[in-house]
Amino acid sequence: MAPFDGPALAAASLRVKQINAKGGVSGRPLVIKTCDTQGNKPSIAKACALKLLGQGANIMFTTCDVDYAAPVVQETINRGVLAVAPCIGTDQMGPKRFGANGKLAFSFGNVAQDEGSAMADFAWKKGWRKAAIATDAVIVYFKNVTAAFQARWKQLGGQVVAQETYHDPTFGGSDVQNAISRLNNDTADVIVTSTAGAFGALSTIMTGLRSLGNDTPVLNSWAGDGTYWLPKDPKVTNYWFVTFASAFGNDPNPAVNKLAKQVKAGTGGFITGPAAIDGVVTAIKRAGGSTNGAALAAQMEKFKKVPTLSGLVSFSAKLHTVYGRQYRVIQIQNNIPRVVGTITAKVVPHI
Repeated sequence: MAPFDGPALAAASLRVKQINAKGGVSGRPLVIKTCDTQGNKPSIAKACALKLLGQGANIMFTTCDVDYAAPVVQETINRGVLAVAPCIGTDQMGPKRFGANGKLAFSFGNVAQDEGSAMADFAWKKGWRKAAIATDAVIVYFKNVTAAFQARWKQLGGQVVAQETYHDPTFGGSDVQNAISRLNNDTADVIVTSTAGAFGALSTIMTGLRSLGNDTPVLNSWAGDGTYWLPKDPKVTNYWFVTFASAFGNDPNPAVNKLAKQVKAGTGGFITGPAAIDGVVTAIKRAGGSTNGAALAAQMEKFKKVPTLSGLVSFSAKLHTVYGRQYRVIQIQNNIPRVVGTITAKVVPHI
């Protein structure tokens, strides 16, 4: 998770310095303490949580995958402390997974239902009408994004011409090549997936399709952000993804570009670190300076278009992960990324 967690933490640390330089929050400075979970090993993650809670942590930040974060989240919310993930992208960061105490769990990532829906809206605007959906089945977020795309795609009147499933090599998968062969035989206007370059399948999919002479557009979620995974030959072309912000110095917001340069961001997810800080600060102020978990959670459930560096943030009693945020749409052509527009989901479909 380092490509996602590291930049978010670095950017959050810079945001904390900026806030403290102006007097902190209600006269109190923000302090970030960290503990290494050593590859998100459950026993070590739990020990880290207990260590930080024992040191008086008021709020716990977690890694950006809900399965990896679960041991930390559980220990935190069981003690009445607010648990915040900068960029978990599922609706499971809340009561859906963690029961009643899940009221204390939130994420400043984009909920997969919203993200998949935005991807469908973008694909429709591009004039694509026939989609092949390739689902990476290794984590919930990936599966939820493609399910949400499909739900919104059908609402729009789009056609699903094929559905494939594959598993990343990082998680022991060995079926990526089979999926590529089947996708190559489909007559789609766009191939839609959600997978991370860090997990091994994405570069194989892009190289495999292009080596076969298949130039069908590939549309991915934020997971496929970044250039760190790009193969040199053949270069990646006709590849699109939605993301929080551009990490490449060409974001519409100058403040985002400045921060991306400072933290040497690899993906747009870096902006979720400051967004989480901004959101927590707003909740503390609205709670009258309290850092009590229940008090903060009550305020965050009421967030409706709260301004953060990442854009406007909304939560609800049901959704503790952000919906309604404006996405950047980035195209990579000949291994060069550029922002080609923005998109905001019109609906959050049920999946």
